[in-house]
Amino acid sequence: MTADVRFRDLPKPFWADVRTISESVGYSERRTKAIRVPDIDDIQRSYRVMSFDYEHLLDKDTVTEHGNAILDYFSYRANVLNDHVEPRLMDVDRAKSEFERRFSDLRPTCPIPMNKQRGEKKAPAYFSAMVNMLIESHACGISCDYDPRRLTTVTKDKAPLRTLARRVDGAFPSVVDPIAVWEIKEYYYTTTFGSRVADGVYETLLDGMELEELANSEGVRVRHYLMIDSHYTWWMCGRSYLCRLVDMLHMGYVDEILFGYEIIERLPQLVEEWVAEFRLRYGRSP
Repeated sequence: MTADVRFRDLPKPFWADVRTISESVGYSERRTKAIRVPDIDDIQRSYRVMSFDYEHLLDKDTVTEHGNAILDYFSYRANVLNDHVEPRLMDVDRAKSEFERRFSDLRPTCPIPMNKQRGEKKAPAYFSAMVNMLIESHACGISCDYDPRRLTTVTKDKAPLRTLARRVDGAFPSVVDPIAVWEIKEYYYTTTFGSRVADGVYETLLDGMELEELANSEGVRVRHYLMIDSHYTWWMCGRSYLCRLVDMLHMGYVDEILFGYEIIERLPQLVEEWVAEFRLRYGRSP
């Protein structure tokens, strides 16, 4: 999923309003569990309670241009989560079926990571393994670091220019001067949306802010992706965090978010783009 161009690269005060309103009004309806779409009355009441001025949103009885953009975004966010994201989030049985089909077809040589479960639940990490297999099958033989054990570093004149604060889950072709980096969050066996899951969201935000600074200060762009799955964890327990992820995407802190089955729909094309950039950068095949 890519950002809607209407809401990409909007000024920071726009997102201050989005976050403030979302937190005050709520991300979903308590009774129906549907993604909530605040109206102007909701916004006016919440800002009054917090003693915030809202004339930039509602001038007398007229919704401002900024206010209409906020309302349009809330409507968009709810629709894209309901219509695009939710159907693509997989449970463990669906993920297992998709993994087995691709493992048989692709015959991978890339790493197939295992989950952290014990006993009968011990099995391949289906989602992460599919990410690896899909990348390998479309990378045209170019190397890829599927499990970086060091911090991502961008260099200039063979010296470190920036080093990220934390390790990523994957980098193409390497964690040194990568074309692309990504995070994978699969939680098929999680029964609650705990702090560990929430921390994963903010880790990606940290990476995105560092990469934004790198692009703005040094003109170096590293493609940044987030790939997540588990219908129960994200949809049944974590809809507010799905809203935050959509916000993060439109704020420019990730280039794309791939939700569940979307890795199968979209990742092959992305890898082809990475390969083209690799060849342009180095002027050669692997």
